[in-house]
Amino acid sequence: MAGVEQHEGSIQVQGQNLFFREALPRGGQAAHFSVLLLHGIRFSSETWQNLGTLYKLAQAGYRAVAIDLPGLGHSREAAAPAPIGELAPGSFLSAVVDALELDPPVVISPSLSGMYSLPFLTAPGSQLRGYVPVAPICTDKIKAADYASVKTPALIVYGDQDPMGQTSFEHLKQLPNHRVLVMVGAGHSCYLDKPEEWHAGLLDFLQGLA
Repeated sequence: MAGVEQHEGSIQVQGQNLFFREALPRGGQAAHFSVLLLHGIRFSSETWQNLGTLYKLAQAGYRAVAIDLPGLGHSREAAAPAPIGELAPGSFLSAVVDALELDPPVVISPSLSGMYSLPFLTAPGSQLRGYVPVAPICTDKIKAADYASVKTPALIVYGDQDPMGQTSFEHLKQLPNHRVLVMVGAGHSCYLDKPEEWHAGLLDFLQGLA
C-alpha cells in the first residue's frame, strides 16, 4: 500500500500483554497526531484494518493504532481491569497511551470500549486531543459534573436505527464541546453499515483538530 506503513506487535500494560496494529505515513513523514482505536465486544483491531480505517487515517497523515482490548481478539489471555459493563480505572488507557508512546491522542470508542474510554476522558488532567464515542456503554455511570468539566472536543456518532446510540447520546450531549454525526439507516455498528460516511465524518472532525 503506497504511502502507508503497517505494523503489528504487543505492549505490556499493567502486567498484561496487549496486541496492537498500527498504520502510519510512510517514509519518515511526521504524523499530524495519533488516533487510538478501541472496539466493541464482537470485534477487535482487525475490524479497523478490514474496514480500511487504519489505512485511511495513515494516508491522511495520522498515526493510527488499534488495540485488542483485554480478553478479546489477540489479547484474549489478558485479564480485564474491570468486569464487562463496569467502569475500568482511567489509569488503564493512560498506561496504554504511555506504552504506545502516543502524543495526546484522539480516542475512537465504540460500544463496549466506553467502559475504558469514559473514565480516561473524565479523569482530572486527562490528555486527550479528541474523543469519538460511537454508541458507547457506561454513559449513565458518569456524573453530570464530570461530563461538564471535559474540555476535549468530541464527535458523537451513532446510527438512527440503534436504540443504544440514542440512549448514550442523552448522556454524551452533556459534553460542552461536541458535534453529532447521526447515520441514517445505520444500526449499532454504524461504521460498518455506512463506511464512506463514517470515514468522511471522522476525517473532517480530525482536520478541525489540527
